[in-house]
Amino acid sequence: MAFFSSMNIVGSGMTAQQARLDVISENITNMNTTRTEGGGAYRRKITVMQAEHNKDGFREAMSRAARKGRGISNRGYEQAGGVRIVEIAEDQSELPIVYDPTHPDANEEGYVEMPNVTLVAEVTDAMAASQAFSANVTAFNALKQVVQRGLDIGV
Repeated sequence: MAFFSSMNIVGSGMTAQQARLDVISENITNMNTTRTEGGGAYRRKITVMQAEHNKDGFREAMSRAARKGRGISNRGYEQAGGVRIVEIAEDQSELPIVYDPTHPDANEEGYVEMPNVTLVAEVTDAMAASQAFSANVTAFNALKQVVQRGLDIGV
């Protein structure tokens, strides 16, 4: 049923944006972390998302829909699109160096390697992820209304 495919697509979007917000929260939390288990300062993390497409293009989907209308089998219709997170990568940009000879992680010359996390960039990313999550919630609510109207017609 197409309704469940639509729910899966919207659900994958909400899940991906929630994971993105989790990564952003981790970045903000560690924006002053100069010592990690791997050594060195914390590196900003980025979510890498990939579109999940139907295996067939638009033309094939229309062809399947036409076959279904003529009573011909419509196997494979349930394939859904959506999005998935394929990787949480580390930002390989340079770590800023700050002069602070009193810092416990300062080198012999008094410089400390700081995380490559910028609060402004993280807050901006968080706002974008929040808006994308809200858009998915709006799509889900619209889908619920369509289904409800369909059920009302049948009563």
